[in-house]
Amino acid sequence: MTRMIKDAEIISCDAQLLRLAEDGSFAELPASGLVIVPLAQYLAQKSALTSRGDFGVWFAPDDEPESLGTDAASLALIAVEFPAFTDGRGFSIGRLLRERFGFVGELRAFGDVFKDTMGYLKRCGFNAFVVNSDKNLEDALLGLNDFPEAYQTGLDQQQPLFRRRT
Repeated sequence: MTRMIKDAEIISCDAQLLRLAEDGSFAELPASGLVIVPLAQYLAQKSALTSRGDFGVWFAPDDEPESLGTDAASLALIAVEFPAFTDGRGFSIGRLLRERFGFVGELRAFGDVFKDTMGYLKRCGFNAFVVNSDKNLEDALLGLNDFPEAYQTGLDQQQPLFRRRT
């Protein structure tokens, strides 16, 4: 069972993240339990997944939120992969899912996620984090509040700092 951060609390999670095979084929869906499938698998097997229930969709950095479209609003869980610290496309994916496509469920970051990225992820709408296994989860939790005031607007603060101080 994986430990992760959700809504600023450390919890256990038994979700199974499915990946595409090297040949691009889809992983077989287990009979039960929470699964998180790649966007391509969701788009190809939408009716089977909807019938099965208990699933989420995950985005790779090169996946486009537009391909999910209005389906985003009906999902309970979307995960976004951060394969490397230097790859920031997931921040944009998260923000687009929240602002443009009306996603209100759990937005989970996974991959190269650690304390220094937590506050920025939160500002883009992420509320769940699977932290690198070589990092301290309690320390990463503190990263959610590293910057209590931000100059710019974000999903966590709709007004810029200069407007809040007048």
